[in-house]
Amino acid sequence: MEGVLHAGGTPIVTITGCVIVAIRDDLDDQSVMHLQDELVEEVARRGARGVIIDISALEIVDTFAGRMIGSMAQMARMMNARTILVGMRPAVAMTLVELGMTLVGVETALNADKAMNLIVNDLPPVALAQ
Repeated sequence: MEGVLHAGGTPIVTITGCVIVAIRDDLDDQSVMHLQDELVEEVARRGARGVIIDISALEIVDTFAGRMIGSMAQMARMMNARTILVGMRPAVAMTLVELGMTLVGVETALNADKAMNLIVNDLPPVALAQ
């Protein structure tokens, strides 16, 4: 493990050039914004090739959290880091669709292990919202 940073109680871990963050279900709007700032700073500090955002703890996603996830991905892409969302529950996927959120540029993978494999091996995207 290359480094661990805590953003408002949420660990941001860097392994093999990938920044990994597991979003907790109890984050309020201010904590999500702080997490976004810390995540982007960590990508820049580490020169990360990829960002893995684990949302498996989330039972629901509101429009604010959805926009923040999309913003994190967009910022990471601007810094040349591939972003992969993992651990999406079916109810969360349905909610995002119902809210009309496409999360453009955010790839998905079943779990962090598969996402890490995609990034480390620089494989083509599995799913890319357009």
